[in-house]
Amino acid sequence: MLNRNAEALFWIGRYMERAENHARLINVHYHLQSEDVNAATQPELYSGSDALCKWGRIVDALGSRTAYESQYASYNESDVVHYVTLDRDNPNSLVVCVNHARGNVRTLREKLPSELWDVTNGFYLWLREKGHIDFSRESAHQFFGRIKEWTALFQGVCQSVMPRENEWHFIECGRYLERTENTLRIMQSISPRSAAGGSGVEEAELVYPYLQAVLKSVSGYQAFRRYYADGVSHDAIVEFLILSTVFPRSVHYALHTMDEHLRGIELLDKGLRTAHDRIIRHAGKLKAELACLELDELSHDRERGVSKNLLQSTQQLGIAFAQTFFRMGEVSA
Repeated sequence: MLNRNAEALFWIGRYMERAENHARLINVHYHLQSEDVNAATQPELYSGSDALCKWGRIVDALGSRTAYESQYASYNESDVVHYVTLDRDNPNSLVVCVNHARGNVRTLREKLPSELWDVTNGFYLWLREKGHIDFSRESAHQFFGRIKEWTALFQGVCQSVMPRENEWHFIECGRYLERTENTLRIMQSISPRSAAGGSGVEEAELVYPYLQAVLKSVSGYQAFRRYYADGVSHDAIVEFLILSTVFPRSVHYALHTMDEHLRGIELLDKGLRTAHDRIIRHAGKLKAELACLELDELSHDRERGVSKNLLQSTQQLGIAFAQTFFRMGEVSA
């Protein structure tokens, strides 16, 4: 497989996963605004400043604070939603991600099922028509719900019709690496105040809707309740999102699934196989780092050092992946 094909496949998986992550995160935030009346009266529970207490956290969760602040003067609903969804100057906006995924599928149409092109092309054409959206809470829910439906359709086509060959494995490697990074960024966005764990019942009640929203932003609320019942706390959420072996969006699950697809890639070139073995060892080191984590480390990690270190390791894995397989020798998001 040519390097440029491997790169295109890898980024198809990343871009489509990123689009779904963005849609879910913003949709949950709209629900949080409507359900949590304390967000307006208790902004200090949500961040260190009024400017970031609401929409700034979304930008932080996407790892785009510097890029956003270079374009916009403040954090408000209109600017943040436009930046994340329809801003063509933002390389990680919904419309740009879907456009890039569509372009990559188009260049590989002879190697991929025709259904994959139909879905990706239809998704982009639908999204392109949304030049301006009235993001009332109801319309926003419908819009982002439709985004999730499109990405689910894309994933369903991949699962049901793609041969389990290199093309499939590269797409899935991109998907699960993106998923790992997204979960870790969301954990990084948890405010220090909510992580500290209030001593009073009143403060716990104020923090609860936010912790609940963290779980919903990865579609993990119902799965979490199956294992922790009503114990919605910072420590329990961190343990669930990092160490769960059964939840598909946990760091553990996504990383191990990506490793399985990485090992499934078959290469004929001896030199490339050697490089392939190196990146498998790199992934193995990250899995070992995760396996060595103690629950006490997570419970006392109020500065979010664990998730920060894991995120850096995951990003290094992405760079190693690019240096192994891609023409340019480096990855760019």
